[in-house]
Amino acid sequence: MAAAKDLKTPLIPSPDHQFHAPELILNVDGQPGVPECSILVNSQLDLDQNPYGFIGSNGFEVPGSTTVDPFRNHTPKIEGIYEWIKVLVCVPIALVRLVLFGLCLAIGYVATKSALEGWKDKQNPMPKWRCRVMWITRLCSRGILFSFGYHWIKRKGKPAPREIAPILVSNHVSYVDPIFFFYELFPTIVASESHDSMPFVGTIIRAMQVIYVNRFSHQSRKHAVNEIKRKASSDRFPRLLLFPEGTTTNGKLLISFQHGAFIPGYPIQPVVVRYPHVHFDQSWGHISLGALMFRMFTQFHNFMEVEYLPVVSPSEHHKESAIRFAEKTGRAMARALNVVQTSHSFVDYMILSKAADSGQENPSLFVVEMAKIHQLFHLSSSDALDFLDTFLAMSPDSSGSVKFQDFSRVLRVKPCSLSQKMFEFIDVEKNGKVTFKEFLVGSAHVLNQPLFRRACEVAFSESDIDEDDCISMQELGASLMPAMGSLSDDEVHGLFNLFDGDGDGRISKGDFVNCLRRNPLLIALFSYHFLHKDSDPDASGGLLEEMV
Repeated sequence: MAAAKDLKTPLIPSPDHQFHAPELILNVDGQPGVPECSILVNSQLDLDQNPYGFIGSNGFEVPGSTTVDPFRNHTPKIEGIYEWIKVLVCVPIALVRLVLFGLCLAIGYVATKSALEGWKDKQNPMPKWRCRVMWITRLCSRGILFSFGYHWIKRKGKPAPREIAPILVSNHVSYVDPIFFFYELFPTIVASESHDSMPFVGTIIRAMQVIYVNRFSHQSRKHAVNEIKRKASSDRFPRLLLFPEGTTTNGKLLISFQHGAFIPGYPIQPVVVRYPHVHFDQSWGHISLGALMFRMFTQFHNFMEVEYLPVVSPSEHHKESAIRFAEKTGRAMARALNVVQTSHSFVDYMILSKAADSGQENPSLFVVEMAKIHQLFHLSSSDALDFLDTFLAMSPDSSGSVKFQDFSRVLRVKPCSLSQKMFEFIDVEKNGKVTFKEFLVGSAHVLNQPLFRRACEVAFSESDIDEDDCISMQELGASLMPAMGSLSDDEVHGLFNLFDGDGDGRISKGDFVNCLRRNPLLIALFSYHFLHKDSDPDASGGLLEEMV
């Protein structure tokens, strides 16, 4: 094979070797004549400056971001004389509202428990007599809205008949949204599995024949889509309601949609919810539930508007494309709200919450528009959160950035020429600091290289000197020394503990590959085995042939 023959030439030439500029295309996991994936390797790439060139990386760019934080509540604290006077005046009213809230919640809970008592066949629609009992709970939910200050609610448009649009989708701004829709439509909703264990709420949503989903489980998401299809296809079930953003925002924009509502391909009626305000932002952004409820109880009146938009049907030519259908629906909702739709996702809110919980001064700096990152690198939500944990361990400063010293400390690499190049590789702005977005995109870029997985396997084989299918501490030190120079016992021990995921005193192949998947930037520590075999060209070529 010509490519294999060329790969036996050392990638780093000897001083008397003159560079030509050939370009090789390396096929990865492709059938003969049908390559599945190719990378372009330019022999003029300065591998001394790019520690990841040996797996095909030519560097990366960080996608641009909007400066808007879609999860920020703009009035998290009581500010201004007017607001303080209003709160003081409304405290007695709030006490009455609190009693009404508790009374409605208690009556609704008892009614729901009665409606569910003895009902075993959850796969079929709720019997009509049980639905009539649930009207008590629905009326109680209107009483709850009243206690929150929603004395009247402005509606525009009407819900389409169920046979025309079996699925509704709405933007999600507050916990008030589902309470309103429960009263208005009594739909079947899709909710996180964690909601089932919530007091009162779990009981009530079970009566709505909720479809549970674990967003981190592919099997759970697939099951939820199948349930949406099954229930949307039968007029015997209530219509379905989904909040495709997957989390609450401040209503100033739409974030990217999850596609569960659009995969079945049924016509959808979009609904938009607005909360007009001057002094009090009612959105459930980054604010505690207790604080938001207190502010609602201490308002004279809270405004809410609900607009039912025209039904959106999938194009006959693109009926199979949930992405196109979601984009078309998103555009209709964005026009109605007069906002833009960004590439933020529910994962961004999880990132923001975790950054806030860790004590970061400005957690908004960690928001990365995860939908765009996923589209570019196919990075999973759990992987993104794992990278955040690693970054937070580096003790970001008030600007949300980390310096080289903390970068090397957490990755347990000693300060040296190679570790400095690793840091400079992800320091896209070249300012001596790395933001979370740079760290995330740089790590995802390396992880996404076609040769990364094979490089991990070859690096393990080269480090397993005695070929006993595990790496000892001595073997790890010997494998790293050519790239990092002399290492102290503590430095080797630190890296060994990082790779030894199960703590059994040896690094198995699974430990090794899993560590590099969690910390893909560390693959550069083993670049010596692929690039610096000038004295033994056949060995270098053999390793690279094995990777291709």
